[in-house]
Amino acid sequence: METALDAWFVTEILAHEAALVQFLRHAWPHADEVSDLRQEIYVRVYEAAGKSRPLQPKSFLFATARHLMTDRLRRGRIVSIEPAGDFDASNVLIDEVSPERRFGARQIVRRLADAFDRLPDRCRQIVWLRRVEELPQKEVAARLGITEKAVEKQIAKGMRLLADYYHDEAAPGGARATAKAAATMEAGRGHGRNDPD
Repeated sequence: METALDAWFVTEILAHEAALVQFLRHAWPHADEVSDLRQEIYVRVYEAAGKSRPLQPKSFLFATARHLMTDRLRRGRIVSIEPAGDFDASNVLIDEVSPERRFGARQIVRRLADAFDRLPDRCRQIVWLRRVEELPQKEVAARLGITEKAVEKQIAKGMRLLADYYHDEAAPGGARATAKAAATMEAGRGHGRNDPD
């Protein structure tokens, strides 16, 4: 027996199956997983629509697809920190994450955090709500009592500043590195050192 939800699903969601599959084939790097992704998207959409029907079904379908792919990518990057026992006893060689790579990743995160901390307060707040908490632009604007255009401008400003700060910090001869070196030299001279110019 077909329910109203089933009928809605067929006309509003399954009607976009070809476009969805094409989107997944272009966006997802593992072609053999497209069929599984599609099914999982359908399950999520069906369950969500059972609670409340989306006003724009096609947009909801593709937003669900993007969120699912993001979730899968995040899960793929998570490294378990649970103890796995004695590796010597099991004769397992683990060299996937070298100390150099781990150190490099920590440096990247530290640089990004430093760059984020340097953003102006309002800009940092908006970037956090929009990019980290993934709130819709409209909701961020309503929460902060500003226009959506102001949110847009602050996001653009924040992304530009983050990129500038991040890359300046990362560059060996960047302005910050030069300023730090100059400050260090000045501090050394102030303590009675006679460093050559």
